[in-house]
Amino acid sequence: MQKGKIGVTTENIFPIIKKFLYSEHEIFLRELISNAVDAIQKLKTLASAGEYKEEIGSQKIRVKLDAKKKTLTVSDMGLGMTGEEIRKYINQIAFSSAEEFLDKYKDQTNAIIGHFGLGFYSTFMVSEKVEIKTKSWKKGSKAVHWSCEGSQEYTLKEIERKKVGTDVILHLDKDSQEFMEEPRIEEMLKKYCRFLPVEIAFGKEKEWKEDKHVETGKDRIINETQPLWTKKPTDLKDEDYNAFYQDLYPMSEEPLFNIHLNVDYPFNLTGILYFPRIKSNIEVQKNKIQLYSNQVFVTDSVEDIVPEFLTLLHGVLDSPDIPLNVSRSYLQGDPNVKKISSHITKKVADRLEEIFKNDRQEFEKKWDDLRLFINYGMLTEEKFYDRAEKFALLKNTDNKYFTYEEYKKLIKTNQTDKNKSLVYLYATDRQEQISFIESAKNKGYDVLLMDGHLDTHFLNHLESKFKDSRFARVDSEIVDKLIMKEELEATNLSQNEQDELGTVFKSQLPADVNYMVSFENLGENESPLIITQSEFTRRMKEMSEMGGGPNFYGGMPDTYNLVVNATHPLVSKVMEAKEKSLAKKLTDIKEKLTPLEEEKTKLEKEKEGKKEEEISQELKDKVEDSGKKISEVTEKMNTLLTEYGGKNKVVRQLIDLALLSNNMLKGEDLVRFVKRSVDLIK
Repeated sequence: MQKGKIGVTTENIFPIIKKFLYSEHEIFLRELISNAVDAIQKLKTLASAGEYKEEIGSQKIRVKLDAKKKTLTVSDMGLGMTGEEIRKYINQIAFSSAEEFLDKYKDQTNAIIGHFGLGFYSTFMVSEKVEIKTKSWKKGSKAVHWSCEGSQEYTLKEIERKKVGTDVILHLDKDSQEFMEEPRIEEMLKKYCRFLPVEIAFGKEKEWKEDKHVETGKDRIINETQPLWTKKPTDLKDEDYNAFYQDLYPMSEEPLFNIHLNVDYPFNLTGILYFPRIKSNIEVQKNKIQLYSNQVFVTDSVEDIVPEFLTLLHGVLDSPDIPLNVSRSYLQGDPNVKKISSHITKKVADRLEEIFKNDRQEFEKKWDDLRLFINYGMLTEEKFYDRAEKFALLKNTDNKYFTYEEYKKLIKTNQTDKNKSLVYLYATDRQEQISFIESAKNKGYDVLLMDGHLDTHFLNHLESKFKDSRFARVDSEIVDKLIMKEELEATNLSQNEQDELGTVFKSQLPADVNYMVSFENLGENESPLIITQSEFTRRMKEMSEMGGGPNFYGGMPDTYNLVVNATHPLVSKVMEAKEKSLAKKLTDIKEKLTPLEEEKTKLEKEKEGKKEEEISQELKDKVEDSGKKISEVTEKMNTLLTEYGGKNKVVRQLIDLALLSNNMLKGEDLVRFVKRSVDLIK
């Protein structure tokens, strides 16, 4: 028997492995199974080359639990190892120093195993003792037994063993007893080894007999050795792809369609990507692509391997050019990863364009499911935008679909304003904005439906791409100002009349929202009052709430515009009623206000041309006193107008009608509106 020390340059490698790899402790089983697969594959290669003459037979990897001994054993009948190979590959660890390890890799636990040749030594994360019993394929070689108890000390001795292959026996430590549970091991095998190319036997199949499960003599194989992506697309049907999808994502809706990848130059890549019905919830859909390396599961967090927007897809990718254990920084800088990412983007664009060209009607049916994915890609990947603008669609409120070029031709003549800017009108909710949509249609305009999760960001992006164009929501302004063909006729109301009437209408507006009142001549056929919201501030506020705009706007209160149609008969009726009811009182107030305003104007003229220090304190006091008196009189007038407006049922009714058309009238206010409407009809 031979004893010795494991060749490392630090004495505390095992404590380091246990401490800093423990968050990834289940990785040990993947490493052992991967080693067993390699051993079997290599033996098959030797047999094919005629170097190994013995019968290989049906190769399997066996995983066995022994509750009494508290051991977990992984066995294979691969090429095995000689005593010399044990000394070379097991006892010599390519490791520089504990200090370098801690400083450089302590936050990258997934980068450690494999990167330092520590695959086998990951077993010490869960074991107090590890044994290897192995016999090499080489003729005349002796079977050997290696044993180590988690220190630098090991023993190596010859043993009797007839079969070629290797058993790795883990004596699990007290903190790792979870791995003595059959369901836990099965869970790990299905996670990491579900599609390995060699059968993995774990226990025996069971059948239901006499009210209980009874083991049969048949091995329970837990993996699929020839998963769908390893097969030729020509040999597969749609139902095969759908069945595989359901196997990967049980209880999921059927996907829209798939892309079968099969690349062997300039890198190796296979896989199947599915387009799910993602609708609008992006976060829930991420982390659904599973990455494999030679059919060994690596991760389902593929953000550094594929562009961000492709993480919305589901499916599998398999590439031996991506190592099993790598850091995020490695992935980001690796040229193979960049090539793979670029190629997948191209293949996705090719597939979408192919469907669009071959069956546009079917493409349009799927557009509402595809839209978020495609728009997200166009927002985040410039190369994808260049491809996608050929097949990306715009949908209008009549549920008709257009390519960007088609829609531009449709609206170019009628929706170009006086400044030669092409205006794309859009709604975000067909029902809530129906009155504005109808007003725009009555002018002969077309309205897009932009009700997607990302559309606020996407509109900004399209505006940067579309030359001499802008997007305007239909409720952001009165229709004649949305696409101004010429300057609008000024209202006949004087500024004093507008101020007084504006105060009357403000008296009935909700107090928790800011309203700006303006007057326009819209004609008798338009609504008496219209509530709009500025396109710029609303869009900035929405972007801020989604995390894509300045925080300044996110904290601002909602601000709306109340547009009063000065030419509407009902507005004229309110104006006349106000004059009739308040004429005497308003005249008295104005008679007091006029001399005060004249006095203030006179005082302001005395200040003109003087520096601050040249103005006497007496003059400053007079100006301040004059301002206070004007404010007091003005406040009396505003109070008079507000009290009048607050009692006027027609004013309340007109305000509620404007709120109702914007879906802003709710709760008790809506109940009162209905009752008042009934009273007015009587």
